[in-house]
Amino acid sequence: MPIFFRRTRLQLLTLLSVFIWPLSTWASDWVVSVDERSGLPMLERGGSPAMASIFTFWGNNWEWTGFPTQFKVNSPYNYSLVGQNKDLDFDLAAQSQKADEKTLSWTFALDARSTKTNVMGGGIVFKFDPEVISGEMGQPTLLPDNRGWSWGNAQGRRIEMRFEPALASVYFEPGDKSEVRAFFYKGAIKPGQQHFKATLSVSGDVVLGPTSTERFGAADPKSWPTDKLDFKTSPVDLSFLNANEKPAGKRGFVKASGEQLLFADNTPARFWGTNITSYALFRTPDDAIKQQAKRLSALGFNLVRLHHHDSPWVSPNIFGDAELLRDTQRLSPESLKKIDWWIKCLKDEGIYVWLDMHVERSLMKSDNIYAFDEMPKNERGNADLKGYAYVNLTIQQAMKRFTEAYLTHVNPYTGLAYKDDPAVAAVLITNENDVTHHFGNSLLPDKDVPKHSKLYMAEAEAFANQHNLSSGDTWRSWEHGPAKLFLNDLERRFNADMIEHMRKLGVKVPIATTSSWGGEGLSSLPALTAGDVIDVHSYGGSGQLEKNPLTSAGVINWIAAGQVTGKPLTVTEWNNEPFPTPDRHSLPLYIAGTASHQGWDSLMQFAYSQEPLSGEWVTASNWHAYNDPALLATLPAAALLYRRGDVREANTTYVFAPTPATLFNQSITAANSALLRTAMEKGKLEIAMPQTPELPWLQPGVIPADAKVFHDPNQSLLDANASESTTDTGELKRNWKQGIYTIDTPRTQAVTGWIGGESISLGNLQVQVKTANASVVVQSLDDAPVGKSQDLLISLGTRAIPGDDDKPPFHVEPLEGTLTIQAPPGLTLYTHGILAQMKKLPATYLDGRYTIKFDGRQSANWLFLKKSAPVTQ
Repeated sequence: MPIFFRRTRLQLLTLLSVFIWPLSTWASDWVVSVDERSGLPMLERGGSPAMASIFTFWGNNWEWTGFPTQFKVNSPYNYSLVGQNKDLDFDLAAQSQKADEKTLSWTFALDARSTKTNVMGGGIVFKFDPEVISGEMGQPTLLPDNRGWSWGNAQGRRIEMRFEPALASVYFEPGDKSEVRAFFYKGAIKPGQQHFKATLSVSGDVVLGPTSTERFGAADPKSWPTDKLDFKTSPVDLSFLNANEKPAGKRGFVKASGEQLLFADNTPARFWGTNITSYALFRTPDDAIKQQAKRLSALGFNLVRLHHHDSPWVSPNIFGDAELLRDTQRLSPESLKKIDWWIKCLKDEGIYVWLDMHVERSLMKSDNIYAFDEMPKNERGNADLKGYAYVNLTIQQAMKRFTEAYLTHVNPYTGLAYKDDPAVAAVLITNENDVTHHFGNSLLPDKDVPKHSKLYMAEAEAFANQHNLSSGDTWRSWEHGPAKLFLNDLERRFNADMIEHMRKLGVKVPIATTSSWGGEGLSSLPALTAGDVIDVHSYGGSGQLEKNPLTSAGVINWIAAGQVTGKPLTVTEWNNEPFPTPDRHSLPLYIAGTASHQGWDSLMQFAYSQEPLSGEWVTASNWHAYNDPALLATLPAAALLYRRGDVREANTTYVFAPTPATLFNQSITAANSALLRTAMEKGKLEIAMPQTPELPWLQPGVIPADAKVFHDPNQSLLDANASESTTDTGELKRNWKQGIYTIDTPRTQAVTGWIGGESISLGNLQVQVKTANASVVVQSLDDAPVGKSQDLLISLGTRAIPGDDDKPPFHVEPLEGTLTIQAPPGLTLYTHGILAQMKKLPATYLDGRYTIKFDGRQSANWLFLKKSAPVTQ
């Protein structure tokens, strides 16, 4: 079914997002390499997943069994792997290597220690991207006699995976030709050893590539210097950006006006934000909260989203001690006091707040929810409300009661209810909770929730009858067509009711309904237009700069696919995963540059911290940017260029204007639409909603008079052989073959990506480094152009690897190379010394240019080229 194919694609994205390829070293977009997590083959096309493989073993009755593995790069293109399955009592060892330019080989040794019966089977599961299957490659084919599979054209591009001797079973997942299962065991496991050889051969334009470890270099991170970050202070001071905004809210309430966010005095509101979540909200001491508010301002943030306040895994949460809770109908005074203090301290520093009404609230039996008994429960016997809220009136009422209690609560530190505080920039109804794509399936008749299914089916039938649609098609949430019309209407009615409730309470600021997230397509956008803004969540992986827009979607493409004409775009979550992606230093620059060019209104990195900011409980995590030197290396630079408007908005607007049939009868996503990906490489991308008879509330998009309008989602705006793009302003350039992104404006000049071995010239810079993957940014802090500035910030980003057990300090890769800057004479180069003093560093000045050399031994993420400052020797 289509919904399964979409889920498979998301699994592929998750499996493959960690890997990046040195596209500058080969001409092809089709690259096979070894997955470092499993030791098995994977295929990318233009930087996006086309095939992934994992070990999977099932016991009796398809019970999944754990199979942790350890992978090692022995030498170039030579790898080993060991794994153990305790449930089925066997070990596995594998060796793999590159046999020649077109062949990878594996030897598998399985050693079973005991007899296991009624084993469903297990071995390797290969997942193929359905989009590629329906396009250039066609369906995979099974080789005879359980010996593997092949994919592609025998006369051209082709991949074959062959096993010797024959396996126990090789077959397609029933009903799904995008998944091949190759089983070493089936039915029973007998004691003893088995040996198999696998050979993967490629032909045509498919090439073999190295692993991520091989690309970045095999240096031992423990030989690198450790970071010197102080989590209480900021390494840079951009608080001047907030100086005229103290206290937050001084310009009046934020409002949505067309595609812009404005303050009440009609000043443009441009938000660079982050998330503070869970334990950081409730377990950070009050003095540390005040301290962190100052640090956040110094880092350049002017918006903070308070998130995971209601999540059941957080204790205390907004309801109190999670271990003692009997219901979720009352808010904890102690927890509210923490939220109050965060808002007060942030407000004092000119930082606005975004509030969520629902994130992961877990309903309890004593909440008196209709049909609670049939809802799936967690280990504590509590139920998630996502999906069910759209048909269950008692859940809606519970959500309204929470909203009223939360927003009408008076903050004793400000004297204002949250709803009356102009420092609250916006509110969100419900986090990652939609029926148009994700949770509609939870209401289906086969989900063992008969009372909820009855409500859902009645709504579907009523909608079908009202609009003369097939009732047999309208309830089928996994399909496009009538179901997408119905689901948008169902979601929109919920949204409209919740918005009306908030407005009656007195909420004045923009309201977001839920977010476009997790692979949602354009057919989910109509329901989101009930809000004042369209909100998006987007997570990428390594190698974002190498995504070929002709074939592949990256983190920015999923964001851009949410820009609806006439609505501001907010992004409450962006990040890379899994942690630690080695090139994560690039992402803030890529996000900020793109957001500026596209005219996006609010960006929130996820997250600043979810652990207490007390120094007592300190870990390294994807959710803790506050102590991550790789992200902090470029987050301030990104804040400065975005908030100051250093990158100009696009001159040209490209509008995709689908008909109702185009929008609702097919899946259109950033992953499968060349138009959505390629248009934003040149100008600003927008989506125009069509007038739709079945959805009379859906406002047709107002298309700018000078916009270029397109109706075919498959139309590409780039040449078929393109390897790079330059925006219509000429300020942003990305070469996906090389994996290099540059920003070249008067006040911000930056280069990031695979810059090692290159000589890159920008307006006032020349960058020549040996470090394979790095970021180098030079910005004026006095608003003068870089070439005339007497106060320059230099931000340097490289790999940063946490210590043992994912604990700080991080080991930071030292940069090696040379940076030349054209700037006025009389400046001195500084870095941070001890006791918050500045330490002088050597730099030569000749012919109007400063030359700074990086020796590959010392690490510093921030340098300052400026007039004299207090120094330590």
